Amino acid sequence: MEHDEVRALADAYLDGEADALARTGIEAHLAGCAACRAHLAGTRAFSAALRAEAEYFEAPPALAARLAAAGRATIRPAPRRRSAWRPLALAASVLLTVLLAGGVGYVGSLVGPQDRLIQQAVDGHVRSLQAEHLTDVASSDQHTVKPWFDGRLDSAPPVRDFTLEGFPLVGGRLDYLDGRPVAALVYRHRQHPINLFVGPAGASGAGIALATTRQGYNLRHWTAGDLSFWLVSDLDMTELASFEALLRRP
Repeated sequence: MEHDEVRALADAYLDGEADALARTGIEAHLAGCAACRAHLAGTRAFSAALRAEAEYFEAPPALAARLAAAGRATIRPAPRRRSAWRPLALAASVLLTVLLAGGVGYVGSLVGPQDRLIQQAVDGHVRSLQAEHLTDVASSDQHTVKPWFDGRLDSAPPVRDFTLEGFPLVGGRLDYLDGRPVAALVYRHRQHPINLFVGPAGASGAGIALATTRQGYNLRHWTAGDLSFWLVSDLDMTELASFEALLRRP
C-alpha cells in the first residue's frame, strides 16, 4: 500500500471502520514508514483535541418542548395534492428538532481550514518534543541545513542563523502540514525550542497573518511570496513576535 492510499484511509482506520484487508495493508505500510506513522499520530491527536475542546449547547427545556411539539404537529396526513418540496421540509424540521432537543453541539464542533492548520502545527511541535525528534540534520550552519532539504522538498526553505540575536539555529527535519511535506527549521531561545514550519503557501489555507495560542503554545503565521510560515513555541508571545521580525528581515 502506498502513502496516498494510507492517508486516504487514515480516518476509517483510526475509527475502526476499515475492513480486514485494508487494515492489514495499512499496518504493513506503517511498520516501515515513519512519515505515515507521524501523520496518523497527528490525525489521532487532532481528533482527541477536537472532542475535548468542542463546545456543546443544550436547548432550554421550554424551547426544546416547543420544537418537539412543532415537529409532531407537522406529521399529519398529507393533502391529496402536495408540492415536491414538502417531504424535504418535513425532514429538515424533524432533524432540527432532534438536534436542538437532544442538545447536540454539531455547529459548535465545526472547524475551519485555518483552525485545522493551527492544530496541525501545534501537534507537529508537540510531537517533535515528545519523540525527541527535533532534527533530522543537526547543525547551526545554514549552509549545511539548507542543502539537506534538496531532493526532499520541491523547493529548499530559506535558512538563516540568528545566534548573535539570541535565536541560534539548531537544525532541521521533514514534517507534514495539510497532508504535504514541509520543512521544519528548529531554533532555540534560552531553553525554549522553536519550530518554524515552511511550506508552499497553497498548503497553508488562508494567507492571513495571525497570532494565537493553542494548548499553552504560542503560534504566529504569515506568508511571503509563495511560501507559508508557521512559528510555534512555548516562548512568550512578545519574544516570538521579535523572532518573527528577524525572520521577515531582508
